[in-house]
Amino acid sequence: MLAIYKKELRGYFTSFLGYLFLSFLLIFVGIYQYVYNFRMEYANFAYAVSGISTFFLLLVPMLTMRVLAEEKRQKTDQLIFTAPVSVTRVILGKYLALISVFAVGMLIVCVYPLVLRNYGDTNLSIAYSTILAFFLLGCTYMAIGMFISSITESQVFAAVMTFVVILFTWLIDLVIEMLPTDHLTAYFVLLGCAAVIAVVLYLLMKSVLVSGLALLLGGGALTALLFAEPELLDGSLERVFGWISLLARFENFKYGIFEGSAYFYYLTLTFLFVFLTIQAIKKRRWE
Repeated sequence: MLAIYKKELRGYFTSFLGYLFLSFLLIFVGIYQYVYNFRMEYANFAYAVSGISTFFLLLVPMLTMRVLAEEKRQKTDQLIFTAPVSVTRVILGKYLALISVFAVGMLIVCVYPLVLRNYGDTNLSIAYSTILAFFLLGCTYMAIGMFISSITESQVFAAVMTFVVILFTWLIDLVIEMLPTDHLTAYFVLLGCAAVIAVVLYLLMKSVLVSGLALLLGGGALTALLFAEPELLDGSLERVFGWISLLARFENFKYGIFEGSAYFYYLTLTFLFVFLTIQAIKKRRWE
């Protein structure tokens, strides 16, 4: 795993990707710090970190699109299947290289609150808890991007789909405010979500039986609930979409609200998508 980690990390810094990623990260943080902390004279550095959430929307797809999709297109993924190390170690090596690039930038960002403290009363506990939450949020987005890269051989498709997913999580709070609360709308929207899950299962397992069974069970459960206890579906869209809102948990930090559960939430999602990536690669290996 260490050899793969070093190879991947070296690849980011022998090409323009790693430098471009870090440059944009530090430029974005610098601009928002200047606007919020120096021009608007807010002492809270968390505002600057919160303002660069769009950074993920633009640059995570660029960084993750080539992780596995390019190898699949060039057929060099056969090296993964025949390597003397397990698929799990290969994927972990690649993922750790990804977040290491991000970690380098975040370590530099950790200096910013100390500089800001020379110009005012800056709460370092809020600043660094927000930086940690931002880092874990980025790790989650990169795990999602890597998973999408593992199920396609097109870098462009991987980048576009990662962009769409991050955009959805970015706009989901606005979507929640516009969602109707009646049970009939909730039924059809959740049925659509069950169909999406079935498609993902098919992409992972290439099994019509498994994906069809998942859709049948999900749709059947929703239909039974609609006729038996329709009031349970009232307001369910707000609860479901609220649960998958990544930014809502992050935004609390800039107001000084520390949520340890947010860290656990990001770590859980990261583990889930790394696990799904490993399973997707293992599926192709057995095929």
